[in-house]
Amino acid sequence: MSAKKPERALAEQWRDILALHARTQCELDRALHGHGLCASDFEVLDLLSDGAAEDGGCTYRVQEIAERVHLSQSALSRLIARLEKDGLVERAMCPEDRRGVRVALTGKGRALHGEVLPVQRAVLTRMLAG
Repeated sequence: MSAKKPERALAEQWRDILALHARTQCELDRALHGHGLCASDFEVLDLLSDGAAEDGGCTYRVQEIAERVHLSQSALSRLIARLEKDGLVERAMCPEDRRGVRVALTGKGRALHGEVLPVQRAVLTRMLAG
């Protein structure tokens, strides 16, 4: 019977993490909605704003983005297409591998990221502060 206690505690801790994630995601979506973004949109813009792709360039291969933002390849492709349509990112073929696609922020995307970064960070601070 006592062997089940640590197992239950571990499962409860996992559920607490999932609940915190869900609440934080909802708060981010709500806060960013007025800027025309959702939390996943912001994550892609935030990643691209770092400009530290594996090869040191200022653009990321779609595969690199997928590994970092925890979206399926198809969901990420739709998200990038929407951001591109809104003029926030641009896609181009990889010069070193014509099968690959690189994504970079546009000036408009960089400006929007700078505008909403404090909003996103404030939500994270509030939601994760203990």
